[in-house]
Amino acid sequence: MPPEELSRRRFLGLLGASTALGAAGCADSPSAETVDPVPSDTGTDDSPELTTDTPDVDAQSRYTDVYRSVSDSVVQIRVITTLGSAGTGSGFVYDDTHLVTNEHVVADAQELYVRYPSTGWRQASVVGTDLHSDLAVLSVDAHPSAADPLSFVDREPAIGTEVVAIGNPYGLSGSVSAGIVSGVDRTLAGPNNFSIPDTIQTDAAVNPGNSGGPLVNLGGEVVGLISAGRGDNIGLAISSALTRRVVPSLIETGSYEHPYLGIGLRDVTPAVARANDLPEISGVYVTQVLEGSPSDGVLQGATGETTVDGRPVPVGGDVITHIEGEPTPISQQLASVLALQTEVGQPATIRVWRDGTAEDLQVTIGSRDDAN
Repeated sequence: MPPEELSRRRFLGLLGASTALGAAGCADSPSAETVDPVPSDTGTDDSPELTTDTPDVDAQSRYTDVYRSVSDSVVQIRVITTLGSAGTGSGFVYDDTHLVTNEHVVADAQELYVRYPSTGWRQASVVGTDLHSDLAVLSVDAHPSAADPLSFVDREPAIGTEVVAIGNPYGLSGSVSAGIVSGVDRTLAGPNNFSIPDTIQTDAAVNPGNSGGPLVNLGGEVVGLISAGRGDNIGLAISSALTRRVVPSLIETGSYEHPYLGIGLRDVTPAVARANDLPEISGVYVTQVLEGSPSDGVLQGATGETTVDGRPVPVGGDVITHIEGEPTPISQQLASVLALQTEVGQPATIRVWRDGTAEDLQVTIGSRDDAN
């Protein structure tokens, strides 16, 4: 049985879009606060009348209902690493015998335990992990009867959607915080110069120990799997879409192959558009094509550079404007479409702007594993 003391596990990742080759697959404890007492009023009848704000009972009820419907399926995870240190995180029920969490929660685990709200600690094992999406699948013999698999949203959430984060921040089991979806199509910096695309941003409070827990809408559906916190009011979650794509492969094979183009890229800026005589300031500029990569011989990287306003700017490279019919005005969209709508070993249509004309090119999508 693992010890019960709390530990604080650092979160993985920083908010920001990667422009390296792989980007296109290419806390202190809170202190008590003292409020000075207000002297009681002993005035006459003309004293001002006191008023109080009426709480939003309906909103409170909705949050309570969501918590009750989801919390039995959220677990606390305790990890004893190969170095003997301990860490905590969260996870949730995926199917009859599996839980999902973050890869960084279970990395280097020598012993692994999970605890449901209604049970003591029980041992679990790792079925599969994926460093590049920060996802992991755990196996248990059986869940408690009240721990039902959580369902996932089947489309990208609208910005402003109310959401609830449930997990175990700082080991405080069964904690809930509320907020909204603040942004979509964010990227998390990942390992080896790659990035995690299609990330959901929320202002719900996210702290160490929330990692791996669900971010759900008010219908109790999983919008994302919490992965990182970045300053006040910025939490990031692996999207439902990416989770649903990766997890089945982790269960079946223990790993996942990420689509890969093998290019360096940057967003088109006014300077890039000016230097390359582009018709609009939009698209993803190919700075480099890796030799032997899926894009080698198909896409064209920069052939040189010029100076615009005293700064070097690449010239001669393709500008990717669409992939599989989806527009790619910035690199985040390219990374999301590549990750969610292409398959390793299958051709993908990429539209580029080259030498003043638009061209549709076919690239056979490779595996990111081939780049390592």
